[in-house]
Amino acid sequence: MSGHSKWSQIKRQKGAADLKRGAAFSKLTNAIIIAARQGGDPNSNFQLKMAIEKARTASMPKETIDRAIKRGTGELAGAKVEEILYEAIGPSGIGILIEAVTDNRNRTNSEVKNVLTSFSGKLTGSGAVAYQFERMGKFLIDLSGKNREELELQIIDAGATDFEEQEDVLEIYTKPAELEIVKKAIEAQGIEIREPALTWEPKNTIEISDKNEAEKILKLMETLDILEDVIAVYSNFEISPTLEAGLIKE
Repeated sequence: MSGHSKWSQIKRQKGAADLKRGAAFSKLTNAIIIAARQGGDPNSNFQLKMAIEKARTASMPKETIDRAIKRGTGELAGAKVEEILYEAIGPSGIGILIEAVTDNRNRTNSEVKNVLTSFSGKLTGSGAVAYQFERMGKFLIDLSGKNREELELQIIDAGATDFEEQEDVLEIYTKPAELEIVKKAIEAQGIEIREPALTWEPKNTIEISDKNEAEKILKLMETLDILEDVIAVYSNFEISPTLEAGLIKE
């Protein structure tokens, strides 16, 4: 691969604004509902298992998780929830993928369009942007107190396709279908992992060197990220380390 999506890294370092508890739970609930459509047993449905783990990390009550699973399997009635992948062009021609889960497509379409328009961006047709990205599995390992060379060898032996060091964590990448296999292989070696997920990673990146343009892009990504129906946002921008450090401190 030529690059990785920098927004998740910057968001983690920047400490993006916390969501209101209700909005955060709404995102997590919808993710569980979608995952549970493939089966309500997390032991045989890895996507559901990941969604539940994320919900538990956010201290979502067990009753809320159980209700979301039952809605996904059809045991409980509720508004129909669907997945949408929006493709967009942002400032400086960057590509953006926006994963959303919603029970009201018209509402979500309007919210996403309004945010993009506010930052000189626009939606594109299906396939116009997605080809610039690759579907990958991803999770994090804390580096504190670990022998990095030994850890890297363990990761390679477990079947990971790539990894990248970011501050105090190692970002591990896998083929989508091998995420669970690699995760289990690494955990079997006594290594704790965080935030397993399927992501979209750019095949190539667009370097942003202008401070004003970089600020606009980061603000756009933050604004999209906090929309209640948006589950994740990915992009192919690359900000120089020096400029990025200054923006994160601000």
